[in-house]
Amino acid sequence: MEIQYWADIACPYCYMGITQLQRALKELKIADQTPLKFMSFQLDPTLPTTTDLSMTEYYAKTHQLTKQEAATQIQKIDQLAADIDLPILNKAVKRLYQLYFNDNESIADYEALTVAMNEIGLPVANVKKVLESNQYEDEVRKNERRAFMIGMPSAPLFVINNKYSITGAQPYEVFLEALKKVKNITK
Repeated sequence: MEIQYWADIACPYCYMGITQLQRALKELKIADQTPLKFMSFQLDPTLPTTTDLSMTEYYAKTHQLTKQEAATQIQKIDQLAADIDLPILNKAVKRLYQLYFNDNESIADYEALTVAMNEIGLPVANVKKVLESNQYEDEVRKNERRAFMIGMPSAPLFVINNKYSITGAQPYEVFLEALKKVKNITK
């Protein structure tokens, strides 16, 4: 079994979705032999690369809410995340999610990114080289084009064996049942 998933690091539902999927993979004891391929997807490619807005202010602005309504919505998202205990396998992706959602840092801040990636063992010089270039831009755009070609309805999107898909931050049970079905079909 192979799983590709399209996600935006700034999307809490993407973070929750991958966590639920990984929990189901562990439950079925197939996590170690099931490759997960992260596919980049920007929910809003028109966003500026830097902002002075806090996450709450930004959420309020982009979702047309008051700051209080945004704070309440973020608290609900935080509770959903707490309910599913958010560990994920890939160190870089996990650290980026933590940087944004747990540490409340900007994932567009090169210094914050450099420190975070260095914490997981990536050399500072390598991180800065990547951040100061567009080395992976073509790969990101290819991932996005593929998402549009397959009719990606929303993020996150999980595609199992290039055939079966699950969209959104579904409950753990949905992932578990889908994986059981695919596992039985591919026996």
